[in-house]
Amino acid sequence: MITLSNNKALQDIKGTIALAGAGKMGGAMLAGWLAQGLDAGRVVVIEPQPSSEIAALAAKGVRLNPTPQAAGAIETLVVAVKPQSFREAGAKLKPFTTAKTLVVSIMAGTTIASLATTFGDTVVRAMPNTPASIGRGITVAVAAKAVTPAQRATADALLSATGSVEWVEDESLMDAVTAVSGSGPAYIFLLAEELARAGVEAGLPEALAMKLARETVAGSGELLHRSDLDAATLRQNVTSPGGTTAAALEVLMGEGGLQPLMIRAIAAATRRSKELAK
Repeated sequence: MITLSNNKALQDIKGTIALAGAGKMGGAMLAGWLAQGLDAGRVVVIEPQPSSEIAALAAKGVRLNPTPQAAGAIETLVVAVKPQSFREAGAKLKPFTTAKTLVVSIMAGTTIASLATTFGDTVVRAMPNTPASIGRGITVAVAAKAVTPAQRATADALLSATGSVEWVEDESLMDAVTAVSGSGPAYIFLLAEELARAGVEAGLPEALAMKLARETVAGSGELLHRSDLDAATLRQNVTSPGGTTAAALEVLMGEGGLQPLMIRAIAAATRRSKELAK
């Protein structure tokens, strides 16, 4: 992994920042930038179907859907469109960029090579996740060789607005990153869903089962976040020999249990990420 020694604040970023795609993830990033003090007048949003929340930001100074000529020189372009739309969207976004524009993509499965074909060599590929919407996301990023340390710091500041950021040097890791953290929130939500369903099967009223499952998953995640202990130790701390937790873990950790199931699930998501890149 790469550690940045020249981290910068959003306010230190020079020039105009354009956001292409202001859906859930793009919108979360924009909200994070503005909440951390980025001047709205320096932000251009390119979104054919803006939500009412995004449209309302125009009153605060954000420029919504200007022409390339009206937008002027774009120092940094963040691409948050759906990957299947990139071929069409990329052609429309190209006129907003120059050879000096840093392009940061958060599109799943879209490689640096694909980005460079449209935008040139100064591109960063990143994979955030949906907890970004509450400032608790985790993003992994990889930069093309032509990206300068200053541009990498700019990308880091923009991505850090919604949570923590890790940098890697090997782009091939991004498929597994997508499978683990990009798709990971869905696995956690499924755990809460199925924990509640199992509670109902055990005789709990549905509303109570859902409440218990939701709060247990959320609270355990927060404990994991705050604790210096690793997940295995926290698990062991809950487990008394011969107790109820141990009985359940014998099923979850036994043959055909959670470990092989999770390995298969991550492998399937990684494989799909590679397929999207073709």
